[in-house]
Amino acid sequence: MKILRISDVGHQSAAEEAARILEGGGIVLYPTDTLYGLGVDIQNTGALERLRALKGRERRKPVSVVVATIEELHAHAHLHEGADALVRKHLPGALTLVVKARSHIPEEVTLNGAVGMRIPNDSFVQALAQAFNKPFTATSANLSGHTPRSTPMDIIVAMGPRIELIDLVVDDGPREGGQASTVVLYTGDVPLVLRDGALSREELGIE
Repeated sequence: MKILRISDVGHQSAAEEAARILEGGGIVLYPTDTLYGLGVDIQNTGALERLRALKGRERRKPVSVVVATIEELHAHAHLHEGADALVRKHLPGALTLVVKARSHIPEEVTLNGAVGMRIPNDSFVQALAQAFNKPFTATSANLSGHTPRSTPMDIIVAMGPRIELIDLVVDDGPREGGQASTVVLYTGDVPLVLRDGALSREELGIE
């Protein structure tokens, strides 16, 4: 396991190294605009299996996905007018939008044909999304059912021996807010908040 501190190497260099790890089927622990996440290439079945082993996560539990732009989000998922208006107002940001996946998205990251999509408002994640140029996972960096931690060192301790499954840690200091993204299901005509988070229902305009 290698640790890169953004304060030492900068966003771009860290992103390029992380992209190489993802391309090689590795797992990256990385900062987002909310908490730390775990990234793998969504098209790499072996990497997804290692990710689930790391988290102790059920096979059929979906995994959120990061893309670089709203245009790419449309390329990977079906959004009707209301969902498009929501993402254009709140992305990049602390919103995970669950929408109907397009046919090329692997079933391993979907549930009932839907996928959670993210565009975090974070300089490193934006650089990584551009460097890797493909979707990668955005699941929280914690064991399944455990509370997420706010610093890489706390995450490493909490993971215990499983931490050896992580190939690269990108350290950008603590994520003080401690709140995950707000998850909104928007596969029909009316949005539904599945998980309250950093964006309030009032900010989203959803009751």
